[in-house]
Amino acid sequence: MNNDGMVRRQFLQMAGAAAAATLSFSVGAQARTSPAIPNKPPRLLSGCCAYSYGKYLEKGQMTMEDFILKGVELGIDGVDMTTYWFKSTEPEYLFGLRRFAFRHGVSFSGVAIGTDMCQQDPAKRADEIQKMKKWIDATGTLGASHLRVFGGEVPKGVPEEQAIQWVAEAMKTACEYAATKGVILGIESHGGITSKSSNIIEILKRVDSPYAGCNLDISNFKENQYAQIEALIPYATHTHIRDRFGESKEPIDLERVWKMFANGGYQGYMSAEYESEEDPMTGVPKLVEKIKTLCKRYSSV
Repeated sequence: MNNDGMVRRQFLQMAGAAAAATLSFSVGAQARTSPAIPNKPPRLLSGCCAYSYGKYLEKGQMTMEDFILKGVELGIDGVDMTTYWFKSTEPEYLFGLRRFAFRHGVSFSGVAIGTDMCQQDPAKRADEIQKMKKWIDATGTLGASHLRVFGGEVPKGVPEEQAIQWVAEAMKTACEYAATKGVILGIESHGGITSKSSNIIEILKRVDSPYAGCNLDISNFKENQYAQIEALIPYATHTHIRDRFGESKEPIDLERVWKMFANGGYQGYMSAEYESEEDPMTGVPKLVEKIKTLCKRYSSV
């Protein structure tokens, strides 16, 4: 082999080693739950949860197809499919919703279910894991990439640390399955074990998966609300937006919230979850217009 051939061979060997090192780093980095990269350009998308129209869905005065059409009417980027009013989880039904949404140019920002992973009985925790797996499958069939779950209430007399471990173990198992389907699980800030941002962050660190994140509902914190919202933005994979805090009914400074999301480099959906006294048919559009205006103002794209 001449000198040119030797040089070329050495170069290819070095390049191959570098590529392997890069791949190894990427895989290792992906295997860990880590905050979002700071200072990346924010991309804030408007959305709406089916829960916003729960009053009508519950009474059968609206179907999930009707809700998808509401997404068209509202001019939003995506709809969050709260599953409480799904007719079934059969592929035929889910594919029908998927086709209907596509034909109307509507994207699914995610799917939402209720769970309680704070179960003292191991068998009941196992049931919750199976429930999540069932809905992970359904989420994939629907063509969505995000599934909202709940942590649950801490049973009386149970130390908070124990409840955190239960939730982390259950969610880790579910995330291992979700990874095979390309679905991200977002644990919601919803009270109970998730009433504090520090608990959610600890759970996510223990789950340690790129398929785990936080469905950040900005309205559910009882104290130091803005600080807790800001702490979770790096972990947010989806959001639920209201204009008042839950218990106090105090108005939320949405401009301040959007600035924090923009500064945190959040890229994702800001989904209206309306629950005020005004009728949703008039109240939801008002909240959505605020969201659309702020998304346009604070997005870099």
